[in-house]
Amino acid sequence: MAVNFTRRQREEYLAMSDRIGRRWIALFRGDTEFYSAAYFDLFKALWRADGPVRKTDAMNSMKAVRSAHTAGKYVDTALRRGLVVESANPEDGRSKLLSLSDEMRLRLDTFFDQAMGEVQRTGRLLEGTDPIAKAS
Repeated sequence: MAVNFTRRQREEYLAMSDRIGRRWIALFRGDTEFYSAAYFDLFKALWRADGPVRKTDAMNSMKAVRSAHTAGKYVDTALRRGLVVESANPEDGRSKLLSLSDEMRLRLDTFFDQAMGEVQRTGRLLEGTDPIAKAS
């Protein structure tokens, strides 16, 4: 398999990834319980929806979680911590809806802004450095 970028470029990517990871932990005020791809998938899906989502759809957004029971544990933790809000589904009394709490939406907006700033800074740092030329 051919490589396209230099070691330095990959190191800059990893450094950026580390900075974004630290910002993710800061989003939860240092609580490392939320340093999980499952939570990232859940919060990202709820943020993207910009409104209530069926609970089962939110649970299915956690791609690394195979069991509904385990997905439910993640959701329950987010509910207990006040990061996610549950409500009745007016269109289907058998299901519940989930949405981000107002505070969590604002915290995620801030996180995404900071993460995009990191991407821009890293891009500027690497401007003018060329990827490894591909062999023809």
